[in-house]
Amino acid sequence: EVNSVAWQKQMSIVLPDLSVLAFYIAGCRIFVCYERQATTLCGNKTKGASRMAKIGIVGIGDMGSGIARNLLANGFEVHGLDLDAARMQAFTQAGGKAAKNLAALASDAQAVFVMVMTGAQAEAVIFGSDGLAAHMPDGASIILTATIKPAEAEAIEKRLADTSIYLIDSPVSGGFPGAQSGTLTMMAAGSAAALSACRPVMEAVSSTIHIVGDAAPKGQMIKACLQSIIGSIFSATFEAASLAAKAGIDGETLFKVVSTSGAGCGVACTALENIIDRKFEGTGKYPHNYYLDQSNYFLHNPIVRSNRLPLYLPQ
Repeated sequence: EVNSVAWQKQMSIVLPDLSVLAFYIAGCRIFVCYERQATTLCGNKTKGASRMAKIGIVGIGDMGSGIARNLLANGFEVHGLDLDAARMQAFTQAGGKAAKNLAALASDAQAVFVMVMTGAQAEAVIFGSDGLAAHMPDGASIILTATIKPAEAEAIEKRLADTSIYLIDSPVSGGFPGAQSGTLTMMAAGSAAALSACRPVMEAVSSTIHIVGDAAPKGQMIKACLQSIIGSIFSATFEAASLAAKAGIDGETLFKVVSTSGAGCGVACTALENIIDRKFEGTGKYPHNYYLDQSNYFLHNPIVRSNRLPLYLPQ
């Protein structure tokens, strides 16, 4: 049982990594303070032995496995599906139920988490042959926790408008540690009815749920805003580390100065720690993937272009 009454929380976040001199770095710790507000779904997590609602999850990788783990810990009946046999085996060994296909997973499910890699995959899972939309019961919700292009999330919601299925557009932040510990931050956009119905489910996997809008793609857009800030901090930190090294300044000295100054945020400090510790692998995305994320979010984002924001760069 997790007590979330505290007004301030500390959480660990693993974020996409970039490189300095071919170094692959990630793993950021951000300290987030928040106030409980009417527009934020926060509450005490409770032992869910009496819940036993059927919840589905598609994609049981680093993030999805953590979501599944915490749903099980909170007493939900969790049905999962992944293309990787080893992941499915680990999921069933943890107490999950392996779905034979999407139709079986969707049948009678109150909610289904979609944690895949791309918008095309999300669309296929939801609308493909025997997809979720065709088999979920009336009033059920698809919780889109995957980070995809805003336009893709918006298109999915428009197609679901012709069904009785709700969409909650809710990318997450917190990385592998947050997923495994049930302390993800969710950026949720959806109808009041869907958010209310799914509140216990979302609280099982998250310590902070922000309501950022009533429809897609506002969840994806706020995640894009978050990523743009984090990416900028990463880039500046790596440039600083490179400059210091070329100037003959050791990493420990740079870290001490940065960590005790206004620049010493969790992202920068953890990145510098990883450089000093030579921790360059197994900590997140690779640089080229992170660049593609930023390109999709901003540089060639039609929503950004339509709002005439100066950071839009035409293709």
